[in-house]
Amino acid sequence: MSTLLTALAAAGPLAAGWSVHTVWLRRSLRSARRDPLTGLRTRDGFTRRASVLLKDPRAVVVLADVDHFKQINDQYGHAAGDALLKATADRLAYYVGRDGIAGRLGGDEFAAVVIDTHGTIGDLLAVLHGVLARPADGTNPTVRTTVSLGWVGAADHPGEDLSGLLRRADEAMYAAKQARAGVRRAGLGSLLATLSGRRAGRRGTALAGPWDAA
Repeated sequence: MSTLLTALAAAGPLAAGWSVHTVWLRRSLRSARRDPLTGLRTRDGFTRRASVLLKDPRAVVVLADVDHFKQINDQYGHAAGDALLKATADRLAYYVGRDGIAGRLGGDEFAAVVIDTHGTIGDLLAVLHGVLARPADGTNPTVRTTVSLGWVGAADHPGEDLSGLLRRADEAMYAAKQARAGVRRAGLGSLLATLSGRRAGRRGTALAGPWDAA
């Protein structure tokens, strides 16, 4: 009996240590899936949650890109650019709510998946576009821009995964940016030409053009 008690006593601190280590690992994992600037989920965290939401046929994928972001950074400094990104993220997250998911894919590009419960996503995104164009609170009111939005309904392309739907939303967003339309829905046809999974002319492709400064 004394041997057993001794063994249990020795194991106690070890078990407690593992418990603390497990909590630390979980917190580290959650932190790694959050963008430190905006607090939104990073691409990995966003993908995990978004893939679950896409099982609902009412799911809508939205891609948002800040217009003229490079010029704002160059003219007003990175602090102003960071404030704009944070404001965009906060407003997008508020719009998405608890039933959806928003993430920062990188740079000035954001994505969201929402459930279009009432079939009014087009109207809601038009309102969101106006909200995103407001100056960031507490910053120079002259630092302002718009955010181009592209969206696609999961039901429009049954069986297509998140990656494919994001590409379609990206095409629509680019078309909205070029036409200065603010918001555009992806068409029901085939994708436009892409290169390495990205729209031709998108940053990171060999066909980059002058629109990349937008």
